[in-house]
Amino acid sequence: MKLDKVSIKENTSGKSPTKTAQEKRESATMKQAHSTQSASREKFPESSHAKEDWLLRRLPGWFSGPLIYGTFCFLFYRERRRPLRHRVEARGERTNRNLLMAGMTALALRVTERPLVSRLSRYVTQRKVGVLKWLSLPVWLEIPLAVVLMDYTLYWWHVLTHRLSWLWRFHVVHHIDKDLDASTAIRFHFGEMVLSVGWRAGQVLLLGISPLPLSLWQTCLLISVLFHHSNVALPLSIERRLVKLIVTPRMHGIHHSTRRDETNSNWSSGLTIWDVLHGTLTLDVPQQSITIGVPAFQNPRDLALAHLLLMPFAPQPPSWPPPETHPNNE
Repeated sequence: MKLDKVSIKENTSGKSPTKTAQEKRESATMKQAHSTQSASREKFPESSHAKEDWLLRRLPGWFSGPLIYGTFCFLFYRERRRPLRHRVEARGERTNRNLLMAGMTALALRVTERPLVSRLSRYVTQRKVGVLKWLSLPVWLEIPLAVVLMDYTLYWWHVLTHRLSWLWRFHVVHHIDKDLDASTAIRFHFGEMVLSVGWRAGQVLLLGISPLPLSLWQTCLLISVLFHHSNVALPLSIERRLVKLIVTPRMHGIHHSTRRDETNSNWSSGLTIWDVLHGTLTLDVPQQSITIGVPAFQNPRDLALAHLLLMPFAPQPPSWPPPETHPNNE
């Protein structure tokens, strides 16, 4: 009887070696799966709180700042080695003037855009406002889609700066530069940039743009604008491939032409597809046949810094001469 009791006790409380090994394998498999899921959530968070935390981040300044500055310096160097167009104005004086205007613009944006748009971007993320938030997309899809939509809506802002006379008064300051290079990319009238803050706020609010894709788009935009304003002669074979996807120096050079029909084309800032879709793409213009600038502002005095700053607030002549009329057309 004692042996039976011991045997029963051992059989009920003990575990066979086979079962223990199987459980260990199952436990290891579960831990591995849990580890994989955790890593996946870190890359592409699934829960709403984890996703929100990701989207509320911004690209760090230590990354975007040197990247933008490095791009400018590289293009500035390449413009000397392989220029696309012949220079009209002396480099030193013109570059200093453009950099001074860029500094004023940066200060104006720091005072106006950053406080408003940054807060609005956090608001739409936390309150789930805007198209992208209503769609409830995964992070890996929302971020690139946000960048693309910001690029598309910027296309329309650029169109408006040409079509609306009160906006053109500011934007023309950018266009009357007689040369086109990387310094032109950051030479805008500070008034135009202040006016653009309202459009930017509308983009963020309507589309539901979070801080992470917003900062990513801003960095990509600055790099793109520096690149396609540059006076770098890319090998034609490379540029023909690039222009199918992004705006290139030759493509944007046509937009800065003194001919009105050429200026009213190539409005894209990042992706070329917007000009393709809206029939505003022009590529078949040789660069050496292009005169950069605006016909009404060919006097050297028009390029003085004081004149550029006061231009939007002073009377301006028509930027282009009226179309020629012929007796047969009357």
